[in-house]
Amino acid sequence: MASDEGMGFWPSGCFAGQHILISGGTSGIGAAVARAFLAENAHVTVTGVGDADVLAAARELKGVTVRQLDVRDAKAIAELIAGFDRLDHLINCAGVIRRGDELRPDVFADVVDINLTGTMRLSTAAHPLLARQGGTIVNTASMLSFFGGGLVPAYSASKGGIAQLTKSLAIAWAGDNIRVNAIAPGWIETALTKAIRDDGTRHRAIAERTALKRWGRPDELAGAVLFLCSPIASYITGTILPVDGGYLAV
Repeated sequence: MASDEGMGFWPSGCFAGQHILISGGTSGIGAAVARAFLAENAHVTVTGVGDADVLAAARELKGVTVRQLDVRDAKAIAELIAGFDRLDHLINCAGVIRRGDELRPDVFADVVDINLTGTMRLSTAAHPLLARQGGTIVNTASMLSFFGGGLVPAYSASKGGIAQLTKSLAIAWAGDNIRVNAIAPGWIETALTKAIRDDGTRHRAIAERTALKRWGRPDELAGAVLFLCSPIASYITGTILPVDGGYLAV
Protein backbone atom coordinates (compact mmCIF):
# COMPACT_ATOMS: atom_id res chain seq x y z
CA MET A 1 0.00 0.00 0.00
CA ALA A 2 2.95 2.28 -0.59
CA SER A 3 2.33 5.75 -1.97
CA ASP A 4 4.41 8.62 -3.29
CA GLU A 5 3.22 10.91 -0.48
CA GLY A 6 3.63 10.88 3.28
CA MET A 7 5.38 7.91 4.89
CA GLY A 8 3.72 5.33 2.62
CA PHE A 9 2.24 3.10 5.31
CA TRP A 10 -1.38 4.21 4.96
CA PRO A 11 -3.72 5.68 2.36
CA SER A 12 -2.27 8.90 1.01
CA GLY A 13 -3.76 11.99 2.63
CA CYS A 14 -5.71 10.16 5.34
CA PHE A 15 -4.49 12.61 8.02
CA ALA A 16 -4.70 15.75 5.90
CA GLY A 17 -6.82 18.39 7.62
CA GLN A 18 -7.29 16.31 10.76
CA HIS A 19 -6.52 17.77 14.18
CA ILE A 20 -4.13 15.92 16.48
CA LEU A 21 -3.53 16.83 20.14
CA ILE A 22 -0.30 15.56 21.71
CA SER A 23 0.18 16.09 25.43
CA GLY A 24 3.83 16.23 26.41
CA GLY A 25 4.55 16.95 22.77
CA THR A 26 7.19 19.64 23.22
CA SER A 27 10.12 17.20 23.34
CA GLY A 28 11.17 13.57 23.03
CA ILE A 29 8.69 11.04 21.73
CA GLY A 30 5.82 13.51 21.63
CA ALA A 31 7.75 15.98 19.48
CA ALA A 32 8.80 13.22 17.10
CA VAL A 33 5.17 12.17 16.71
CA ALA A 34 4.19 15.80 16.12
CA ARG A 35 6.69 16.11 13.29
CA ALA A 36 5.41 12.90 11.70
CA PHE A 37 1.79 14.08 11.74
CA LEU A 38 2.83 17.48 10.43
CA ALA A 39 4.53 15.75 7.48
CA GLU A 40 1.14 14.15 6.75
CA ASN A 41 -0.48 17.62 6.48
CA ALA A 42 -2.38 17.33 9.76
CA HIS A 43 -3.08 20.22 12.13
CA VAL A 44 -1.07 19.50 15.27
CA THR A 45 -1.35 20.97 18.77
CA VAL A 46 1.26 20.01 21.36
CA THR A 47 1.32 20.82 25.04
CA GLY A 48 4.13 21.33 27.51
CA VAL A 49 4.26 22.22 31.19
CA GLY A 50 6.62 25.15 31.62
CA ASP A 51 7.22 28.38 29.75
CA ALA A 52 10.71 27.23 28.73
CA ASP A 53 9.36 24.01 27.20
CA VAL A 54 6.65 25.85 25.32
CA LEU A 55 8.98 28.53 23.97
CA ALA A 56 11.60 25.99 22.90
CA ALA A 57 8.99 23.87 21.13
CA ALA A 58 7.50 26.88 19.41
CA ARG A 59 10.92 27.63 17.93
CA GLU A 60 11.66 24.02 16.93
CA LEU A 61 8.30 22.66 15.76
CA LYS A 62 7.48 24.92 12.86
CA GLY A 63 3.82 24.80 11.88
CA VAL A 64 2.70 23.24 15.17
CA THR A 65 0.48 25.03 17.68
CA VAL A 66 2.07 24.98 21.15
CA ARG A 67 0.06 25.34 24.36
CA GLN A 68 1.01 25.28 28.03
CA LEU A 69 -0.82 22.59 30.00
CA ASP A 70 -0.43 20.82 33.33
CA VAL A 71 -2.38 17.56 33.04
CA ARG A 72 -3.05 17.70 36.80
CA ASP A 73 -5.25 20.77 36.19
CA ALA A 74 -8.74 19.66 35.13
CA LYS A 75 -9.88 23.25 34.60
CA ALA A 76 -6.97 24.01 32.25
CA ILE A 77 -7.69 20.81 30.32
CA ALA A 78 -11.35 21.75 29.92
CA GLU A 79 -10.40 25.23 28.70
CA LEU A 80 -7.96 23.80 26.16
CA ILE A 81 -10.47 21.32 24.75
CA ALA A 82 -13.21 23.96 24.66
CA GLY A 83 -11.10 25.94 22.20
CA PHE A 84 -11.16 23.17 19.59
CA ASP A 85 -13.77 22.89 16.86
CA ARG A 86 -12.76 19.29 16.15
CA LEU A 87 -10.36 16.66 17.39
CA ASP A 88 -9.51 13.50 15.51
CA HIS A 89 -6.69 11.93 17.52
CA LEU A 90 -5.39 12.33 21.08
CA ILE A 91 -1.84 11.18 21.81
CA ASN A 92 -1.10 11.06 25.55
CA CYS A 93 2.66 11.48 25.97
CA ALA A 94 2.82 13.67 29.09
CA GLY A 95 4.79 11.92 31.80
CA VAL A 96 7.50 12.20 34.43
CA ILE A 97 9.91 9.91 36.23
CA ARG A 98 11.49 10.71 39.60
CA ARG A 99 14.13 8.00 39.84
CA GLY A 100 15.27 7.39 43.41
CA ASP A 101 12.54 9.49 45.07
CA GLU A 102 9.46 7.48 44.14
CA LEU A 103 9.43 5.43 47.35
CA ARG A 104 8.26 8.61 49.08
CA PRO A 105 4.45 8.58 49.16
CA ASP A 106 4.11 12.23 48.17
CA VAL A 107 6.36 11.78 45.12
CA PHE A 108 4.61 8.50 44.29
CA ALA A 109 1.22 10.22 44.31
CA ASP A 110 2.41 13.08 42.11
CA VAL A 111 3.95 10.79 39.47
CA VAL A 112 0.78 8.70 39.29
CA ASP A 113 -1.33 11.86 39.12
CA ILE A 114 0.61 13.10 36.10
CA ASN A 115 1.23 9.87 34.21
CA LEU A 116 -1.97 7.94 34.84
CA THR A 117 -4.68 10.24 36.14
CA GLY A 118 -3.54 12.99 33.77
CA THR A 119 -4.07 10.61 30.86
CA MET A 120 -7.56 9.84 32.13
CA ARG A 121 -8.38 13.54 32.62
CA LEU A 122 -7.37 14.46 29.11
CA SER A 123 -9.03 11.42 27.53
CA THR A 124 -12.32 12.10 29.30
CA ALA A 125 -12.30 15.78 28.35
CA ALA A 126 -11.55 14.92 24.71
CA HIS A 127 -14.17 12.16 24.54
CA PRO A 128 -17.07 14.21 23.10
CA LEU A 129 -14.99 15.63 20.25
CA LEU A 130 -13.39 12.28 19.50
CA ALA A 131 -16.80 10.59 19.45
CA ARG A 132 -18.02 13.16 16.94
CA GLN A 133 -15.16 12.30 14.56
CA GLY A 134 -14.87 8.59 15.28
CA GLY A 135 -11.37 9.33 16.52
CA THR A 136 -8.59 7.52 18.31
CA ILE A 137 -6.54 7.72 21.48
CA VAL A 138 -2.96 6.46 21.70
CA ASN A 139 -1.53 6.30 25.21
CA THR A 140 2.11 5.89 26.18
CA ALA A 141 2.77 2.75 28.18
CA SER A 142 6.29 1.38 28.80
CA MET A 143 8.41 -1.71 29.27
CA LEU A 144 7.57 -1.06 32.92
CA SER A 145 3.95 -1.86 32.09
CA PHE A 146 5.16 -5.47 31.99
CA PHE A 147 7.71 -5.69 34.83
CA GLY A 148 8.68 -3.72 37.93
CA GLY A 149 11.37 -1.15 38.64
CA GLY A 150 12.79 -0.97 42.14
CA LEU A 151 13.89 2.65 41.83
CA VAL A 152 10.74 3.79 40.03
CA PRO A 153 7.70 2.20 41.72
CA ALA A 154 5.44 5.15 40.88
CA TYR A 155 6.46 5.24 37.23
CA SER A 156 6.05 1.46 37.01
CA ALA A 157 2.65 1.53 38.71
CA SER A 158 1.46 4.37 36.50
CA LYS A 159 2.56 2.59 33.33
CA GLY A 160 0.98 -0.66 34.45
CA GLY A 161 -2.15 1.41 35.01
CA ILE A 162 -1.88 2.91 31.53
CA ALA A 163 -2.03 -0.58 30.03
CA GLN A 164 -5.20 -1.43 31.95
CA LEU A 165 -6.73 2.00 31.37
CA THR A 166 -6.15 1.58 27.65
CA LYS A 167 -7.95 -1.76 27.61
CA SER A 168 -10.77 -0.47 29.78
CA LEU A 169 -11.42 2.69 27.74
CA ALA A 170 -11.29 0.63 24.55
CA ILE A 171 -14.20 -1.41 25.90
CA ALA A 172 -16.07 1.55 27.36
CA TRP A 173 -15.87 3.74 24.25
CA ALA A 174 -16.08 1.20 21.44
CA GLY A 175 -19.76 2.06 21.10
CA ASP A 176 -18.75 5.68 20.45
CA ASN A 177 -16.51 4.54 17.58
CA ILE A 178 -13.39 5.59 19.49
CA ARG A 179 -10.43 3.24 19.29
CA VAL A 180 -8.01 3.30 22.24
CA ASN A 181 -4.53 1.78 22.02
CA ALA A 182 -1.09 2.33 23.51
CA ILE A 183 2.52 2.07 22.48
CA ALA A 184 5.02 0.60 24.94
CA PRO A 185 8.41 2.16 24.16
CA GLY A 186 11.55 0.28 24.99
CA TRP A 187 14.75 2.07 25.92
CA ILE A 188 14.57 5.31 23.94
CA GLU A 189 17.10 8.14 23.86
CA THR A 190 15.12 10.95 25.54
CA ALA A 191 15.58 13.34 28.43
CA LEU A 192 13.84 10.86 30.76
CA THR A 193 16.56 8.28 30.15
CA LYS A 194 19.56 10.64 30.21
CA ALA A 195 20.69 9.57 33.68
CA ILE A 196 20.88 5.94 32.59
CA ARG A 197 22.55 6.76 29.28
CA ASP A 198 25.16 8.80 31.10
CA ASP A 199 26.10 5.64 33.02
CA GLY A 200 28.19 3.85 30.40
CA THR A 201 27.91 0.44 32.06
CA ARG A 202 24.12 0.52 32.27
CA HIS A 203 23.79 2.00 28.79
CA ARG A 204 25.80 -0.86 27.29
CA ALA A 205 24.01 -3.50 29.38
CA ILE A 206 20.60 -2.35 28.14
CA ALA A 207 21.80 -2.32 24.53
CA GLU A 208 23.12 -5.87 24.92
CA ARG A 209 19.84 -6.99 26.52
CA THR A 210 17.94 -5.63 23.50
CA ALA A 211 17.61 -7.93 20.49
CA LEU A 212 18.64 -5.18 18.06
CA LYS A 213 21.63 -4.34 20.29
CA ARG A 214 20.96 -0.62 20.50
CA TRP A 215 18.73 2.02 22.05
CA GLY A 216 15.82 3.43 20.06
CA ARG A 217 15.28 6.95 18.77
CA PRO A 218 12.11 8.99 19.38
CA ASP A 219 11.32 9.09 15.65
CA GLU A 220 11.16 5.28 15.64
CA LEU A 221 7.98 5.49 17.76
CA ALA A 222 6.18 7.79 15.33
CA GLY A 223 5.33 5.15 12.75
CA ALA A 224 3.62 2.98 15.36
CA VAL A 225 1.51 5.90 16.57
CA LEU A 226 0.45 6.92 13.07
CA PHE A 227 -0.35 3.30 12.25
CA LEU A 228 -2.64 2.96 15.28
CA CYS A 229 -4.43 6.19 14.29
CA SER A 230 -4.75 5.24 10.62
CA PRO A 231 -7.58 3.45 8.77
CA ILE A 232 -5.27 0.45 8.37
CA ALA A 233 -5.68 -0.17 12.12
CA SER A 234 -9.48 0.18 12.01
CA TYR A 235 -10.00 -3.22 13.72
CA ILE A 236 -7.38 -2.68 16.42
CA THR A 237 -8.41 -1.42 19.84
CA GLY A 238 -7.34 -2.22 23.39
CA THR A 239 -3.84 -3.19 22.22
CA ILE A 240 -0.52 -2.42 23.88
CA LEU A 241 2.07 -2.34 21.10
CA PRO A 242 5.70 -2.74 22.22
CA VAL A 243 8.17 -0.72 20.19
CA ASP A 244 11.26 -1.96 21.96
CA GLY A 245 13.85 -3.35 19.57
CA GLY A 246 12.99 -6.84 20.79
CA TYR A 247 13.68 -6.12 24.48
CA LEU A 248 10.68 -8.12 25.66
CA ALA A 249 11.55 -11.02 23.37
CA VAL A 250 14.93 -11.72 25.00
